[in-house]
Amino acid sequence: MTPMNGYDAYARNKILTASPAELTLMLSEGAIKFCNIAIVACENHDIEKAHNNIRKTDRIIEEFEITLDDKYPVAKDFHAVYSYLRSCLRHAMIDKDPETLREVLKHLRTMRDAWKDVMKLTANGKKLDGQTNIAG
Repeated sequence: MTPMNGYDAYARNKILTASPAELTLMLSEGAIKFCNIAIVACENHDIEKAHNNIRKTDRIIEEFEITLDDKYPVAKDFHAVYSYLRSCLRHAMIDKDPETLREVLKHLRTMRDAWKDVMKLTANGKKLDGQTNIAG
């Protein structure tokens, strides 16, 4: 096992100290990154790279889906969105179609931006209970 370099240690610490809201944002950013890489790989006919990054994107969306709390009615809507995105990714896996991936990317960005707004409104995922967030 190789020792961690400074960046690896920083990245690991960032993950280990992140709030659940921040982890969700990091995963969203990761899905967007991998989807972008897959689009470029498809355009360059790099089948293996496209395949690997589509799978990474799918795994993140799968994680979002399995961690939904079904006691909230909105979970049903999120299940539908995640199911749609995963269906698109399955088609992209077969066809290596960058347009299908761009559709997924559009939705991922929208969801990420909405999550950022939620984090701002809730002081990074903490319930405000009527208090003003003076941090930002």
